[in-house]
Amino acid sequence: MSVFAPLAAIAVLAVLILVHEFGHFIAARSQGIYVNRFSLGFGPVIWKYQGAQTEYAIRAFPLGGFVGFPDDDPDSNIPANDPNLLRNRPILDRAIVISAGVIANLIFAYFLLVTQVSFVGIPQPSQPQPGVLIQQLAPNVSSVAAKAGIQKGDVILAANQRQFGASQQELEALREIIKTNPDKPIQLEIARNDQKLSLTVVPQANANGEGSIGIGLAPNVKLERRRVSNPVEAFKIGAKEFQRIVTMTFQGFGQLITNFGETANQVAGPVRIVEIGANIAQNDTASLFFFAALISINLAVINILPLPALDGGQLAFLLIEGLRGKPLPNRVQEGVMQTGLVILLGLGIFLILKETTQLEWVQKLFQ
Repeated sequence: MSVFAPLAAIAVLAVLILVHEFGHFIAARSQGIYVNRFSLGFGPVIWKYQGAQTEYAIRAFPLGGFVGFPDDDPDSNIPANDPNLLRNRPILDRAIVISAGVIANLIFAYFLLVTQVSFVGIPQPSQPQPGVLIQQLAPNVSSVAAKAGIQKGDVILAANQRQFGASQQELEALREIIKTNPDKPIQLEIARNDQKLSLTVVPQANANGEGSIGIGLAPNVKLERRRVSNPVEAFKIGAKEFQRIVTMTFQGFGQLITNFGETANQVAGPVRIVEIGANIAQNDTASLFFFAALISINLAVINILPLPALDGGQLAFLLIEGLRGKPLPNRVQEGVMQTGLVILLGLGIFLILKETTQLEWVQKLFQ
C-alpha cells in the first residue's frame, strides 16, 4: 500500500472534524458570541495564528479538534457578566451553538453525496459473471483464508469440483460447502487477474460446529459508474442516498444496543477507520466521497447521543436547565463531563491499541 492511501484517509477525517468544529464556530460568531480558540487536532501546537478575537491552531494529532470559549478562561479580561459570553446567552442560543457541529456534518455529507453522483458517478453492477467474488478477508493475517493464500478480489470458480455459475444462489452454495466441512480440506479453483490457481483451505469449526474461513462473499460483478448530469436528479439521488445511510446508521446503533455481545466486535475505532479509508483510496479513489459522507453522518449521530463529553450530553444539560429553570451546579456538570471524557478516552485508547495489533504489518512483526 502506498503512503498516499493512509494519508488520504487521515486527511478525510481531518476535513470532517474541521467541518464539525467550523459549525460550532460559525454558529457562535454569527450570534456575536466570543470564541477565543479554534483548534484542529489535539496535543502540541505545530502552527497557530492570533486573530482579532480568536487563536487558530493546528495541533500534532489531527483526529480531533475543539472550539474554545473564554467563559472559564482565567486569563480572559472579559467581564463575567458580559452578555456575549456563551454561558450568559439564552438556552436557545447555546443550543444552536452546541448542535451546529452535528448540523454541519449532515449538510456536508449531503453535498458530498451530490458531488459523488454528479462528478464521479453512481456505481452500477454489470451482468454477473461465473464464480463468487472474495469481497473481503478477516482483518487478521493468521486467518484461515489468509493462510491458504486466498486474497481479496479472488474469484472462486469451483469448490470440491462443484462449479459456480453466475446466479445469486451460488453464494449460498459456497457458504454451505464451507459450513458443512469443518476441519476438512476443500479444494478451490480460483481466478486471480489472468491466472487460474488451485488452493486448499481447511475451514475452522466455530462455536456451533460449523466451518468458517473468515471471508466476505459477493456476486462476481464489475461496477460501472454512471454520472448524473441533471442537477435536479443529482440532488434527488443524493437525498435518497443520504436517507439510506442515516437509516442504516441508526439501525446499526440499535443493533449495538440490543445485541451488544454480537455486534461489539464490529465497532470500528480511528485505526480501523483509517485502514478502511486507506484501502478505498488505494483501490477505488472515486469512492472517497461516499466514504467521507458515511463517516460524516456517523460522526454527527455519535455526537448527538446524550452522553457526557459529547454535544448530545451538553444538550441534555440544557434540557435539564430548561425544565428546572436554572442550570445544574457547576461541580455536578464538571464531574459528569470529566467522567464521560475519561470513559471516552479510555474506550478510544482501547480501540486504537486493539486495532493496531490487528494490522497486517504489525502482526508480521511478531511472527
